[in-house]
Amino acid sequence: MGVIQTSDSDTASSDAAFCAEIREWLAENLAGEFADLRGTGGPGREHEFFDERLAWDRHLAKAGWTCLGWPVEHGGRGASVRQQVIFHEEYARADAPARVSHVGEELLGPTLLAFGTEEQKQRFLPGVRSVDELWCQGYSEPGAGSDLAAVSTTARLDGDKWVINGQKIWTSLAHVADWCFVIARTERGSTRHHGLSYLLVPMNQPGIEVRPIEQLTGTSEFNEVFFGNAVTDADLVVGEPGDGWRIAMGTLTFERGISTLGQQIRFARELSDVEALARRTGAADDPLIAHRLDRAWVGLKVLRAHALRTMSEGDVGGASVSKLLWANWHRDLGELAMAVQGATGLILGPDDMTAWQRLYLFSRADTIYGGSNEVQRNIIAERVLGLPREARP
Repeated sequence: MGVIQTSDSDTASSDAAFCAEIREWLAENLAGEFADLRGTGGPGREHEFFDERLAWDRHLAKAGWTCLGWPVEHGGRGASVRQQVIFHEEYARADAPARVSHVGEELLGPTLLAFGTEEQKQRFLPGVRSVDELWCQGYSEPGAGSDLAAVSTTARLDGDKWVINGQKIWTSLAHVADWCFVIARTERGSTRHHGLSYLLVPMNQPGIEVRPIEQLTGTSEFNEVFFGNAVTDADLVVGEPGDGWRIAMGTLTFERGISTLGQQIRFARELSDVEALARRTGAADDPLIAHRLDRAWVGLKVLRAHALRTMSEGDVGGASVSKLLWANWHRDLGELAMAVQGATGLILGPDDMTAWQRLYLFSRADTIYGGSNEVQRNIIAERVLGLPREARP
């Protein structure tokens, strides 16, 4: 018997059925107790209905809609890249609430699947999939910013424990996380990307203090995290001690993966709302505003084309280009929204700032968090184009 080939028509039919399945499920389930969650949460709005969105994430998990691309033996569906793209786009089109479990599902989970031991997978993946354990990311530091190789947080092995000291900053959702994956310097005297390790650290312990950072929007989803003799088990290092740079780069690649296509659907909705606002206010008749709206539309198409082109490449350079593209696009959209409003955009309402004001203020951070523009350009220049390294002290 010959090998049965799957035709393009079979794939298209399977994808169409999968699309219909998730669309129908979302329509049926974003109702009742979850009906008011549409459009809630996300960057700058993580405080909205947090407990309810956590319940929604667990509802998704029970129905098998979390960790779609994970292998079946680890609780996933083994979904293809095409099906994962379909899910994220349909999820965004349904205006479903922003996920509270993104860091665990999209970052830590794939990292453990790629680099973790079997014991680590068995210990942590079930809690990520069921959304019973939430994660945060311990990368940035006050003295290093987005330059991950400049971290100074240390960890020393003391018997069967790592003892961790130092500080992380801009740690999203650390105040609600159960665990944190931490990049720490475990080799005394090491510099730059040498001597780093990737540790899995429990947050609920006396050696960790979390201090919220109030943003321009008045919300506090970012945090400072202080480690003062915090501990974690000796076997909770992903990869080998000293191999943390390679593992961390793998996580960054996962961070800018398939879920960004869902992000682009939300961006498209924001752009559509700005266009509608421009028509209502008459700003669309201004040739300069009309030109900026057109450029925003073209930019969104570029984001999608780049994401689809690099989806299977898994290179840090492509991820850095993606971050540069969407961060600048979204920041510019915030500025465009303010320009469309004109002087009225400067007036603060009696109760709270408007959605446009929040968009403008929070999007100022887009080019900083998750790796600043400057660092992304250095990565592209040095690691992709092969240009000489930037002079460093």
